[in-house]
Amino acid sequence: MLRIAVPNKGSLSGPAMAMLHEAGYQQRKESKELVLVDPENEVEFFYLRPRDIAIYVSSGRLDIGITGRDLLQDSGADSEEILQLGFARSTFRYATKPGTAQGPQDFDGKTIATSYEGIVAKHLADVGVNASVVHLDGAVETAIELGVAQIIADVVETGTSLRNAGLEVIGEPIMKSEAVVIRRTGAPDDDPKVQQFLRRLQGVLVARSYVMMDYDCRVEHLERAVALTPGLESPTISPLHHEGWVAVRSMVAAREAQRIMDDLYDLGARAILTTAIHACRL
Repeated sequence: MLRIAVPNKGSLSGPAMAMLHEAGYQQRKESKELVLVDPENEVEFFYLRPRDIAIYVSSGRLDIGITGRDLLQDSGADSEEILQLGFARSTFRYATKPGTAQGPQDFDGKTIATSYEGIVAKHLADVGVNASVVHLDGAVETAIELGVAQIIADVVETGTSLRNAGLEVIGEPIMKSEAVVIRRTGAPDDDPKVQQFLRRLQGVLVARSYVMMDYDCRVEHLERAVALTPGLESPTISPLHHEGWVAVRSMVAAREAQRIMDDLYDLGARAILTTAIHACRL
């Protein structure tokens, strides 16, 4: 069976299990379940701490896993990302009290508190800054107030918690993270079970990003309508009972669907409908 690591808690867990469910895989019903076997799909899921997943995958004990790019890079594990999943997006940045520093060029001789020691140490080395890094497991915002560090490095989503702590974000982002599928570095690219798993997840990503659009159009306006809805290869066009009219079906990006519907209506198209796509293979 294909052995897959799934986050057991935190912001990665729920969306990961939802995506796997949409891809047709069984998922656990109780948070206490640590292992779930899906015999129909020949997959075994292991629910692990997100921070540990890259290490398990790099050991070869598990074939692939879902974790955050930040956790993957911080672990230093011999694993690599093979698919971006588009959820749990965040930005990793430095922060400090206003007016004390503008960026890494001002960090020499100072102490930085973070839960991601590996990422920060590598970034400091890359930019040639000599600063100390102290590891904290959480609530790094209080490190400056308590005198543990002069700077913090943490995941920033809205920045509200930093502002509430009297801190400001400084410098350019250290990295941008999101949920990713990972495997052991150097693992074969042609494993059919892994490729099938990736195709299923890619199908979910496409299904979430596109809608199916149907509309009726006069023949003389067809070329302009097709230019608005070119589809992936080309749209499906069928003649209607009334002469001079055709029915068109095409996939369009969900974020652009309302604008396209407006443009089609202005062009004379009617009976314009959109429907959700639940699964696909491209």
